[in-house]
Amino acid sequence: MSKINIYFVRHGQTYLNLYHRIQGIANAPLTKKGIQDAIDAGNRLKSIHFDQAYSSDAPRAITTAKYILAANPSELSKPTVDKAFREENFGYFEGNDDEGLWHMIGSPLGADTYNEMLKKYSMGKIMDMIHDFDPYHHAESNQEILERFMPGFNRVVKNAQDGDNVLVAAHGTIIRWLTQHFDPQMDITEGPKNGSVTKVSVIDGKPKVQYYNRVSDKL
Repeated sequence: MSKINIYFVRHGQTYLNLYHRIQGIANAPLTKKGIQDAIDAGNRLKSIHFDQAYSSDAPRAITTAKYILAANPSELSKPTVDKAFREENFGYFEGNDDEGLWHMIGSPLGADTYNEMLKKYSMGKIMDMIHDFDPYHHAESNQEILERFMPGFNRVVKNAQDGDNVLVAAHGTIIRWLTQHFDPQMDITEGPKNGSVTKVSVIDGKPKVQYYNRVSDKL
């Protein structure tokens, strides 16, 4: 039996997170708390020797990965950057007030918040709703996210050896999406906290979500 462990970590808090603004391909630097989120994640993960490390190409994810690796016993100091692990592109809505957007899209359907939307629809359906609601249609659809994420995930698996532990610094929505994609029954109503860890094991080529949105030391 072969097994690869992939630890997806949401980046630390940014200023756009703090201000409750939509942040997909847009970027903002880590706040003081965001730096501490990354340091705390590194301390929780320091008992796990990383054989490889990746991040999206967003500076907030790269910075988070560097803080985590600084505390790790491995010789890695920076991640391999892969666009596959980018956050969802929210198109026209980048930088908008987050609750305002969910209210505009969800309220006519009886769901005033993102979490209420998740109780009624899948992540993929919500992504398609945002895409359709975008007047420019630049927001990514579920299929577009699938087509960029899975090749990157498969590259990670292909490049890993049996028994490897892999770090991927990524983003809240993409981590929620991949969790539901690999385990449709897992409860993702609560979004990943900044610095939280979601573990996916690939056992004999099959991904299995071991846990989601964990901020305890039990990793």
